[in-house]
Amino acid sequence: MSDATSMKRRKVLGGLVAAGAAAAGGSAVAGGQGGDDKGKVEYEKCYGIAKAGMNDCATATHSCAGQATRDGDPDEWIYVPKGTCKKIVGSSLEPGKS
Repeated sequence: MSDATSMKRRKVLGGLVAAGAAAAGGSAVAGGQGGDDKGKVEYEKCYGIAKAGMNDCATATHSCAGQATRDGDPDEWIYVPKGTCKKIVGSSLEPGKS
């Protein structure tokens, strides 16, 4: 993966995490302070919303992240903060159901 693609991917995912945290009224902090779990964000797979080349991991047709060939493929997924997926039009918590 090129550096430019990697930077774009981090920007998109960072924006999704921030947007999801804001929508949930929480914080995008990935760890708590002092050993408590208050600041931790849980993630879920969200199908049908990945842009081409921006999926997070394998499907039945390929074995790696960044190999989605089309936008909105119902079998491709990305991680989003838990509870965010059901708020996105065209998304699904299950593959092939977008």
